[in-house]
Amino acid sequence: MDATFTTGKELQKMDPVFGQLSFDDHEQIVFCNDKDTGLKAIIGIHNSVMGPALGGTRMFNYANEWEALNDVLRLSRGMTFKAAITGLNIGGGKAVIMGDAKTQKTPELMRKFGEFVHGLSGRYITAEDVGMETKDMDIVRDVTPYVTGISEERGGAGNPSPVTAYGVYMGMKAAAKHKFGSDVLTGKKILVQGIGHVGETLVDYLTKEGAIVTIADINEEKLYEMGTKYKAQIFTGPDLYTADVDIYAPCAMGATINDATVHKIKAKVIAGAANNQLANEDVHGAILQERGILYAPDFLINAGGIINVYAELAHYGKEEIMRKTENIYNTTLEIIDYAVANGITTHHAALTIAQNRIDQRKIENSTK
Repeated sequence: MDATFTTGKELQKMDPVFGQLSFDDHEQIVFCNDKDTGLKAIIGIHNSVMGPALGGTRMFNYANEWEALNDVLRLSRGMTFKAAITGLNIGGGKAVIMGDAKTQKTPELMRKFGEFVHGLSGRYITAEDVGMETKDMDIVRDVTPYVTGISEERGGAGNPSPVTAYGVYMGMKAAAKHKFGSDVLTGKKILVQGIGHVGETLVDYLTKEGAIVTIADINEEKLYEMGTKYKAQIFTGPDLYTADVDIYAPCAMGATINDATVHKIKAKVIAGAANNQLANEDVHGAILQERGILYAPDFLINAGGIINVYAELAHYGKEEIMRKTENIYNTTLEIIDYAVANGITTHHAALTIAQNRIDQRKIENSTK
């Protein structure tokens, strides 16, 4: 077949890894399989120029292996830029385990996964993500030192979710300052989509400041429980993207800003914890810019989690964790100003600054 006429889907069949758009020059991809425990996992190491690849492990019941592969590629790439833009000397990686975390996760499965991580000899350092808990990282720690986010009782920094939420809160306030002229969120209408560990803590920050918070989640029982706990409104409309709010905070899975939603959004600011919120970074980032919607780059404002777990490697304490996370406010304003000055999207601005730091380190490494 003439390569000129090869479609994207045909290319993926011919090159199931390198043909993925999200491959983006990954250094290493590891497929992990263990029949006894049922473990099926993929580890993606995107870039290690700044240091060993650090990124959490996500356990999710993916529809198929294609979906899992694409997710780990997009997530590990995002970790590279998240670490670089935050000023951490660490590379980008991620892992996904295919399966239902509620019914298929066992201590034996987590130990086996830890053995695969250990086999990479420190090129990849794991942590918790969706479907994982601190106790799972403690199990992984039993078989490898290449894990962060372990419990404070075992000398770790503990659950990174509250710190992630604080960083999102700081980024949101910075975006509000640019868009509305003030970072005070009192009276602002904010829709939080997804009220897991991070989303709930974000709702707590927002309600304490006096924001008018509306929450949405696929788990109705938790939704109403959180609504009562924080006196938040429950979204009941047919399409949350058309909600009349000032700020939209996606805090669940990624790619909620896509062809079907990007023209519907009424919010003037998008600032949330989810990874890879733009289904197509270039296309959807540009549309948001054209529509006058300010997008706070996800990999910047949700970096509190990696700051928290990186503390275990850099040996700094809770005070420094919170100081670095609070600085997301300043970095967000700098990124927005850079984007405006150069006539580019905020996402492109953040990527450019992060890539510049990686390129500079590559030059430094080559001269040693």
